[in-house]
Amino acid sequence: MGLNKNSTGIIVTSSDSMIKKKENTDKIIALAGNPNVGKSTLFNQLTGLKQHTGNWSGKTVANVQGYCTYENTNFIFVDIPGCYSLMAHSAEEEIARDFICFQHPDCVCILCDATCLERNLNLVLQILEVTSHVVVCINFMDEAEKKQIQIDIKKLQNLLHVPVLGITARKKHGLHKILKQLHFVSSPDFTDTFFIPYSSYIEEAISTLSPVVEEFCKDIFPTRWLCTRLLDANENFLSSLEQYLGYSLLEQKTVKNILEHIQEQLYEKGISPEKLQDDIAAAFIQRAEFFSKQVVFSQKSIYHSHDRLLDRIFTSKLTGFPIMFLLLLFIFWITIVGANYPSAFLNKLLFSIEDNLFDLFHFLKFPNFLCDMLVLGVYRVLAWVVSVMLPPMAIFFPLFTLLEDSGYLPRIAFNLDRCFQKCCTCGKQALTMCMGFGCNAAGIVGCRIIDSPRERLIAIITNSFIPCNGRFPILITIISLFFIPFSSAHFSSLLCAFLLAVIIIFSILITFLLSYFLSKTILKGLPSSFILELPPYRRPQIGKVIVHSIFDRTLFVLGRAIAVAAPAGLLIYLMANIQIGNLTLLAHCSNFLDPFGRLLGMDGVILLSFLLGFPANEIVIPIMIMAYMANGSLMEINDFRFLHQLFVENGWTFITAISTMIFCLMHWPCSTTCLTIKKETQSFKWTILSFFIPTLTGIFLCFLFATTARAVLFLF
Repeated sequence: MGLNKNSTGIIVTSSDSMIKKKENTDKIIALAGNPNVGKSTLFNQLTGLKQHTGNWSGKTVANVQGYCTYENTNFIFVDIPGCYSLMAHSAEEEIARDFICFQHPDCVCILCDATCLERNLNLVLQILEVTSHVVVCINFMDEAEKKQIQIDIKKLQNLLHVPVLGITARKKHGLHKILKQLHFVSSPDFTDTFFIPYSSYIEEAISTLSPVVEEFCKDIFPTRWLCTRLLDANENFLSSLEQYLGYSLLEQKTVKNILEHIQEQLYEKGISPEKLQDDIAAAFIQRAEFFSKQVVFSQKSIYHSHDRLLDRIFTSKLTGFPIMFLLLLFIFWITIVGANYPSAFLNKLLFSIEDNLFDLFHFLKFPNFLCDMLVLGVYRVLAWVVSVMLPPMAIFFPLFTLLEDSGYLPRIAFNLDRCFQKCCTCGKQALTMCMGFGCNAAGIVGCRIIDSPRERLIAIITNSFIPCNGRFPILITIISLFFIPFSSAHFSSLLCAFLLAVIIIFSILITFLLSYFLSKTILKGLPSSFILELPPYRRPQIGKVIVHSIFDRTLFVLGRAIAVAAPAGLLIYLMANIQIGNLTLLAHCSNFLDPFGRLLGMDGVILLSFLLGFPANEIVIPIMIMAYMANGSLMEINDFRFLHQLFVENGWTFITAISTMIFCLMHWPCSTTCLTIKKETQSFKWTILSFFIPTLTGIFLCFLFATTARAVLFLF
């Protein structure tokens, strides 16, 4: 009766992401549950990290599959996206619903949170209406015990008519029991029925529709469940149903006639389609509440006191925003200070390899010009991007994940929800905005959590206004050169973090303004309502946080940046070394852009540096130095006094510094982000708009600031 890792082969997946069995003994298990219930932890414990990651058919949402063996049965676990309901609106909820309803897994393992069971039972009841092959696992039993919450597992099992287990996934408690029950319940011989009582008029409609629907789908879907879904008339579901069946059930004459008859009867009774949908959803909520009262016993004052006390501090109108600002300041300070040492180490290590590469290429008889192109061009840019980009991301992403894991990040979304609602957008945009601080591409991917396509597009377009780790070096360098006295080196990191936090607040205000502008122009519409879960505060799992943030976020983003930085390095090197007349191609381009650059308070070198930094913003400052010093390859200068003198000698003033920071905040997204936008929107139109909207905003603000500042200086 042991848990053994499967040692043979990998999961076979077809191009349309259907999960296929290798043998007849294989069992496909869908791992379902609300967000933040420990689903990924249980998945990793069961599969031993033996995973395969792909994409769902027609979606940008990733699927993760893992496998293990129990009692000579291969279990293929599919970690479907977390969702609150099968009445889907977002891409994640559609994926979860379609996999459970249309791919017919052998069993569904539903994970619930013991500290808030009532909310989780809503999804459990909806899945039970689809299939009886269900095992319910109630996680965080240790936390429930600490909060003096008792759950009558046996009684809940009798109410649901399926196995119910109490587990603590992160401590590996109860894993063998899960596999034993999955083996039992996934058997075709296991059959049971679960009944959700609806309002009398819905029951009457179901009984009228059932005989006709049963003719078409008797052996495919539970008749009662399918009748309810047809009455609910969710467009996303009906589209998936038609795709699965190969024909439209609603276009069948008998079904169509009875549905029209039912709709006429409901209209005569004054029951609108909206009320029908609400009453169907309310039936599950009421049943979940009823079951919860039967099986959950807690001392509410003890259960809620700790979280409520913290929420009064973190979500208060008086203290919520100051705490957010101080936390932002602290994270930036840690990132700035912490990244200095590993960045310097990586820089020294990677640049020390240059001589070895030269020796290798000369040994291989490469021509000198090719050696210079590969080493001083391609490799030097890659080394710069890795040394500058990797350390701050490796610090920022774990810090960000700690906020997420502890339960504070949803509180940030709660605080900012009122602001985004006033901008006619979704409060979930606050979460994607926070992800953008680490990387705009990661923030774009995070926009999947926003249900409304209109609001998702607004979040995608405006995410580029949030400075990422790639733009931090530019901002930090300019702040250090022009706004921090060299004599205050002891407090420079703290002062730099403070000024950077102020700049971030400015970028957030611009995000609000542009979100409002877009919602009133090209993306008109009313803000949608959404349920924002405020999960219990938990002690973060440090090891899991580090692994997840490094491998899933940091290295993923770094890999994309490297892929586009390599050809960019070659281009920059060629432009800096190809001469036309007495000037390099780089100088010709900067001279051409100079009049427009000075109109915006900058110069041609700065504009050209941003253009050539399109693959990775980290190389903008090195390109400036290279252009000002007329050097043929990227250079790094660690002496801030010398760097300040170099910039001043090339015409920099405080107007130039501020204009450059404004343009750094608001210009085109990097190539990695643009590729991500195209992948997420599947549209060149929205990718182009996402490129030009921040750029035009930056140009306008730079021109406005430079003109105003020059006028003030002229008058005084």
